[in-house]
Amino acid sequence: MLKKQTVWLLTMLSLVVVLSVYYVTAPKDMNDSVAFTDEQNQTNQTEKTASTKERANVAVDEAEAKDEKVTSSATSDDDVFTALRLQIEDERSRQRDQLNTIVTSSNTTPEQKNDAYEKMQQLQTIANKEATLETLIKSKGGYEDVLVRADGDTVRVMVKAKQSSTKAANEIIQLVKSEMKDMQDIAVEFQPVK
Repeated sequence: MLKKQTVWLLTMLSLVVVLSVYYVTAPKDMNDSVAFTDEQNQTNQTEKTASTKERANVAVDEAEAKDEKVTSSATSDDDVFTALRLQIEDERSRQRDQLNTIVTSSNTTPEQKNDAYEKMQQLQTIANKEATLETLIKSKGGYEDVLVRADGDTVRVMVKAKQSSTKAANEIIQLVKSEMKDMQDIAVEFQPVK
């Protein structure tokens, strides 16, 4: 019996030694990925979120500067559309979080909870309609990129196109009116493709 335990112990010790040697001699990238703990993963996720927000803020600043002065590179045009999408998504996410807090709070009345829930549904409906309109406008007009932003009773449509025309703008306005019937003010802006 003693020999079986000794053999088992020596086998386990040799396995530990082999694994230790392998870990020490393995490439650095592999050691880092193996050594991550849950805390490090959470820290990295927080850093990624922060850097994404920083990029979004920088891109939003670029987008605002673009509204004042049109830049000439296609890359910055892509950045403007991406930045505006990030800004819209960030704003809506913040609104959803606030409304969700109201819905889940025990200190709010049922009427307040219902209002908050209805507003959450409206936010989702508007986001879905915007995405549908973007797809429709892109496919019907053959545009490179489209961004639809609905705010209150106003809709702003930005279209990246080689050429702009009043006929194309009118077609876009009709598409928006067919999808979002209660919108009063619809603006179409063409961004040139460089």
